[in-house]
Amino acid sequence: MGMLGFDKLLSNRKRMRQQTTQASIYQTMLRREAEMGGKLFGPIPKGHRREFFCLNESTWVWHEEWKDKSGQYKHRTTRYDVRPNGVLKAQDGLGYQQLNRDEAVNLYRAVELYRDRVLVPLYGHVMNSGITTLQKTK
Repeated sequence: MGMLGFDKLLSNRKRMRQQTTQASIYQTMLRREAEMGGKLFGPIPKGHRREFFCLNESTWVWHEEWKDKSGQYKHRTTRYDVRPNGVLKAQDGLGYQQLNRDEAVNLYRAVELYRDRVLVPLYGHVMNSGITTLQKTK
């Protein structure tokens, strides 16, 4: 392998390391957001796990895990997909359904809480004044 090949190999390795580091940071921050988001709606009972987070610009996730009275492990995942004509939800991988008005209002409030109690504390120092479309539409 000539010097150019060696330099290219090192360059590729450095780029791969940077991508791995960025992915690791993203995963760590997403886990932190999910943990903080899960606490927005009151105390989490002992033995339960609750997460609420923004997966991407149009997807929100609510996830809970617990053991029932018989010790059986239970979980529920609700995915909210925000679309131009409304919000769809799917629970535990089943088909999508349109949110009714009350559910949409509750999700909107949850997103506001998330912005104020998760995003601002974590990223407020780097956010600009137009941090969400939510703020712009008020």
